[in-house]
Amino acid sequence: MDDGYFLQVKNKIIAGVFALTARTFILQIIASVSTFILAILLTPEIFGIYYVVTSIISFLSYFSDIGLAAALIQKKEEPTRDELVTTFTIQQILIGTIVGLTLYNSTHIAVFFKLNSGGLFLLQSLIISFFLSSLKTIPSVLLERKLDFQKLVIPQILETGVFYSVIILSAVKGFGVYSFAWGALGRGVVGLIAIYIISPWKISLGLSFGVVKRLLVFGVPFQMNSLLALVKDDLMTIFLGKILPFAQVGYIGWAKRWAEIPLRLIMDNVIRVTFPAYSRLSDNKEILGKALEKSIFFISLLVFPAYLILIMMIIPMMHIIPRLLQWEPAVFSFYLFSLTSIMAAFSSPVVNALNALGYIKSTLVLMVIWTILTWILVPILVFTVGWNVVPVAAFIIGFTSFMPFIIIRKYLQFRLIKPLIKPAFSTLIIGIPLWLFSSFAINIISVVILLVCTGILYLLCIFILMKEEVLPYIPKKYILR
Repeated sequence: MDDGYFLQVKNKIIAGVFALTARTFILQIIASVSTFILAILLTPEIFGIYYVVTSIISFLSYFSDIGLAAALIQKKEEPTRDELVTTFTIQQILIGTIVGLTLYNSTHIAVFFKLNSGGLFLLQSLIISFFLSSLKTIPSVLLERKLDFQKLVIPQILETGVFYSVIILSAVKGFGVYSFAWGALGRGVVGLIAIYIISPWKISLGLSFGVVKRLLVFGVPFQMNSLLALVKDDLMTIFLGKILPFAQVGYIGWAKRWAEIPLRLIMDNVIRVTFPAYSRLSDNKEILGKALEKSIFFISLLVFPAYLILIMMIIPMMHIIPRLLQWEPAVFSFYLFSLTSIMAAFSSPVVNALNALGYIKSTLVLMVIWTILTWILVPILVFTVGWNVVPVAAFIIGFTSFMPFIIIRKYLQFRLIKPLIKPAFSTLIIGIPLWLFSSFAINIISVVILLVCTGILYLLCIFILMKEEVLPYIPKKYILR
């Protein structure tokens, strides 16, 4: 691997991270503000129905692929037309079967989970939206392989804007859970049209068994990882929706959603870019080790202050807007989910590197362990104590996040502690004044002022302590001269 190729990949990684970060920042602003508004307009029970139904669809979606799309992204050579067509055909066969069976049995599913007519309509709408989303796979794969995330973000921004706009307008008009259904349908249509305008691909059907055999070597273990993640998370939500009132499921879902905002904003972007990028760099383990160190550094640079602010400001915000006090029973869950998410933020890029190196079976073993622990601890704690110990189980399991680091040490050399020191120290610096002045956050204006001052102080810490680490990764057009 020559220096020119590495520089090209590095530049694409930087551009991709900036594009996805900008995209996610916009999306998270839209999503967070919208969720904030919806938390005022809708009840925990309605949110509980939505979380359960979306988990059902997530459960079904994992059977719509056998890892072929991931194999196309991971392979070093450019995918052939036969590989693209075969992947699309197999996926549509699977999805067509799932969609047909689920729509046919949707009434029975609704009865089983005691969903009302709105819940049934939401289920049917999400099934249709799921089918529309499946048609975007190949155009998305082509963009990801090129690390062309600047184009990939456009449909996602449009989807999110349409989704929440429709939901809020419908909620204001009193449509309740139907609001989520109309939002999902609008998102599906807009996203499909946008991706084919940006990344055209001529839809074709065909099967090549030689292609299937080659791609399944990586695809099946990868999809098994996804399936286990499904069993660990989404199937657990479905299980909780069956044994707990929807309001309690709503509390759990609300706490988990807010606790994972920094992960969706920061870590997901790094993971999305680094999987294809690590795959391109897998022949040079020295460079890959340095890339992994940089990933850990930038994750900690952003994750640490984000969680500090969320944890310290959630109670003041609830008292500023009394309607949000209906979510106060979920605050304890939010704290524990936040701590668990911090641990996950650092194990995820390591798992990603293992996958990119081709050690997919090692990550499969890890996922088996995490899934078994989840299904042992959660039911025991819920039946013996109650719903609010679900995050306790997640927090306990989070301590096993060290295992990927032990495994990857056999194949890759990199430093773990050093990239964390300066971001952790800088977060401690801003945490002291934030804690001292948080009691003065008595209205929205004072909260905004406090957060702006905290942000400025953190930027000063970056400039003073981490200038050399950060500047090389900022595009020159963003640097003031």
